[in-house]
Order: sequence, then C-alpha cells, then structure tokens
Amino acid sequence: MPGFEEWESFYVIVGAAAGALIGLQFVVMTLLADKPRLATPEAGAAFATPNVVHFSAALLLSCLMRVPWHGIEPAARAWGVVGFAGLIYLVIVIRRMRSQRSYKPDREDWAYHVVLPLVAYALLLASALTVRSHVEEAEMAVAAATLLQLFIGVHNSWDTIVYHVLVRMRDADT
Repeated sequence: MPGFEEWESFYVIVGAAAGALIGLQFVVMTLLADKPRLATPEAGAAFATPNVVHFSAALLLSCLMRVPWHGIEPAARAWGVVGFAGLIYLVIVIRRMRSQRSYKPDREDWAYHVVLPLVAYALLLASALTVRSHVEEAEMAVAAATLLQLFIGVHNSWDTIVYHVLVRMRDADT
C-alpha cells in the first residue's frame, strides 16, 4: 500500500526494540523475584505490568503497520482498536495505582504511567477516526504513538529497576 513502504525501517527498528525490551523486562523481574522480602504484587500490577503492556503495544503496532493491507481503513481500524483498548487499560492502571499501598506515586509516576500513555492511546484512536481526511498525518500519529509507547516503557522499566535496587534493597538490608 502506498505510503507504508516509507515507514518500513522505522517499524522494524521500533518493533525489534520493543520485543527485546519485553524479554529484558522478564529477565529483570525474574532476578528480582529471588528477593522474597521485596514482593509487592499490588505495586507490580500497578507499575510493572503496564511496562510490558506498553512494550507489547509498540510491538503490536509495529507488526500491524507491516501487514500488507489493501487500504488504509483496515489498518486504521486495527490501530484504533489498540488505542481504544489502551484507554480502557489506563482506567485499570489508575485504579491499581490508587489501591496499592506499598508505594505512593509522585508526579513523575502519574505522568509516565497515566498522562503520556493517555496521549499515546488517544493519538492512536484519534488518528484512526480522522484517517480518511488526513492520511499522512494519521501515519505520523501512529509512528509518534508507537515511539512514545517505547519510550514510556523504557523510562518506567528503568524507574522500577532503580527503585528496587536503590530503595527496596537498601531498606531490606537495614
């Protein structure tokens, strides 16, 4: 389909990065699982699971954008579903963040776990709804949302690891 060819290397790079980072997230969580005192399932569901979801969304979007669609509308429906599902998932994340008691989220947590994912998923949904009149802008919006998901996941994974290594392990030693 015209227009998608120009994005091939972008989605190959982003998709490969997202896939690799999903694997790395599992490795890190496996290593942290050896520390039984550090287990906080509620916080994990609120802060760690969304990282895998955002990486998975970037991987899924990268794959969807490489499907040989026969028009832009089927592709837009697919990425629009991802955007809609992401918005629903954010409601779950917000509930989990508020209900867990092992960590008090700060402004940065709210920005990277709620606000920026909201922007990415809303961008996907909005671009799907406006694709007929703004094809190039919609393609750019999908690319921006996909890249934003990747960066959100990277930031949140790093933040989680730093918290466990520098704060939780220090507290466990005292």
